[in-house]
Amino acid sequence: MSTATVTTRPGAVLADLLPASRVRDVARVVGGAALTGLAAQLSVPVPGSPVPVTGQTFAALLVGTALGARRGFLSLALYAVAGVAGVPWFAQGESGAGMVSFGYVIGMLLASAAVGALARRGADRSPLRMAGTMLLGEAVIYAVGVPYLALAAHLSASQAIAAGLTPFLIGDALKAALAMGALPAAWKLAGKR
Repeated sequence: MSTATVTTRPGAVLADLLPASRVRDVARVVGGAALTGLAAQLSVPVPGSPVPVTGQTFAALLVGTALGARRGFLSLALYAVAGVAGVPWFAQGESGAGMVSFGYVIGMLLASAAVGALARRGADRSPLRMAGTMLLGEAVIYAVGVPYLALAAHLSASQAIAAGLTPFLIGDALKAALAMGALPAAWKLAGKR
C-alpha cells in the first residue's frame, strides 16, 4: 500500500488498516479498555489535588483516535462500566463511581468519540492537526471533569480549576506533543507496508 493510498483513503482510522471482523472489533474494543486501565496505573499524586496525573487520558485519546468514534466510545464505555462494577483499574487502582475524579472518566468517554470522529476526517495524519485534536479531546475531558470535581468535592469553580485543571496543563501539552509525532508517524509507516 503506498503512502498516497493510505493518506487519501477517506474515513479510515489506523484500526481500519488491519483486517476487519466482528471478533477483531470486539478484541480492539477490549484491548482499548485494557490499555486505558493499564495506563491509569501510571499515576502520580498532585499535591493539593484529589486528581492524580495519569497516563489514562492519553491512552483514552489514543484509543479514540486509533479506533474511531464508535469503537473508541465503546472501548471507554467498557472501561467505565467495568471500573464502576469493581475492576480496580481507575487511577491509583480505584474502582466505583464514588470518586471525586469520576467526571474525568465520563469526559474520556465523550472525548474518545470526538477525537475518533476527527480522526475519520484525517485529523491524525499531520502533526499540527493531531495537536489540535488532542487539545480538543483534553478540553472535552476537562469540560466534564472539572465541574464534576467541583460538585463531588464541594469546591467553588475557582478551587476546582486550581485543583483539577491548572496543575495538568503542562502534562497535557506534552501528551499533545507525543501524539503529534506518534500518530502521523504511524500513518507514514503504514503507507510503507
